[in-house]
Amino acid sequence: MGIMKPDILRAGLSAMYYSGAHKLLAPYAGGIGLIFMLHRVLPEQPRGFAPNRILQVTPAFLDAVIGQVREAGLDIVSLDEAHARLIEGAGEGRFACFTLDDGYRDNLSHAYPVFKRRGVPFTIYVPSDFPSGKGELWWVALEEVLSANESLAVTLDDGEVILPLRTAAEKSAAFERVYGWLRRIDEDRQRFFVRELCARTGVDLQALCAGLIMTWDEIRELAADPLVTIGAHTVGHYALAKLPPARARAEMADGAELLARELGVQPRHFSYPYGDTASAGPLDFKSAAELGFKTAVTTRKGLIFPEHRDHLTALPRVSLNGDYQSLKFTQLYLTGAPFALWNAFRRVDAA
Repeated sequence: MGIMKPDILRAGLSAMYYSGAHKLLAPYAGGIGLIFMLHRVLPEQPRGFAPNRILQVTPAFLDAVIGQVREAGLDIVSLDEAHARLIEGAGEGRFACFTLDDGYRDNLSHAYPVFKRRGVPFTIYVPSDFPSGKGELWWVALEEVLSANESLAVTLDDGEVILPLRTAAEKSAAFERVYGWLRRIDEDRQRFFVRELCARTGVDLQALCAGLIMTWDEIRELAADPLVTIGAHTVGHYALAKLPPARARAEMADGAELLARELGVQPRHFSYPYGDTASAGPLDFKSAAELGFKTAVTTRKGLIFPEHRDHLTALPRVSLNGDYQSLKFTQLYLTGAPFALWNAFRRVDAA
């Protein structure tokens, strides 16, 4: 799921925190703001084999982060306001935005009450296939398949392999292997593999989507609140940089058009699925600008600097990750210190 194991990264972050190095770096690394990225907000903590727990934080943690951000003196603003501050220099203080990807139903049942009580604006990016009932949450499906079996035969690039799945450790190793392979291969081949795997093991992709994702009516309920912005997230949640350019652009345009038809408002903010360098690149950033999006966000790690006014469709974000639910870590994030080191003090990454 990542290039560094969670326990190693947590140890590194803890060392930075207790050394106080983040305080020294803050004047150089803090930028003018940051955009938080979330996916799911649920009260229960996953146990045992739960590889997708990184996408999940608790309402209590979300609430604590909001309090910490305000105590640090940042203004929590909408993406429209963040855009205005970037292009017009409006606002004098640092800002923070909260964004959630994919449109999970718990965004309505558990995240929304926290944001509403706190009076916090936020954005949810929705792939149009998901509330239409055609979404393929293949990463969830893969977890379901591996959870339900004690062994499994799959054909990867190195031929057929038998995955032992008797223990949580074996299931986690299998998930890491198959997930990594699926992220590397062609997008259509990826989806074909997952569909076949689900059909063979009795996992219903459409039922998973219906159970986890908000309906259009639920999204409309949220969108009626001025605190809520609904952004576009393509049609089918494909890694755009791995598609032919015309198809990638159509994913962006068609997803936004369906959101506009269903909600009556043209989405002006966009999130690239997966959002890493292998999934979104300069051609996609250019397409987002040409399609009229005011901002577009990646999952590249970093804070917002004045230089981003020239790269509004390649904005970095800061992940609120289920494996790192600690206010000492989020305190580091607010200084920008970990990301300055990660990015070798490069402020903008739009390549």
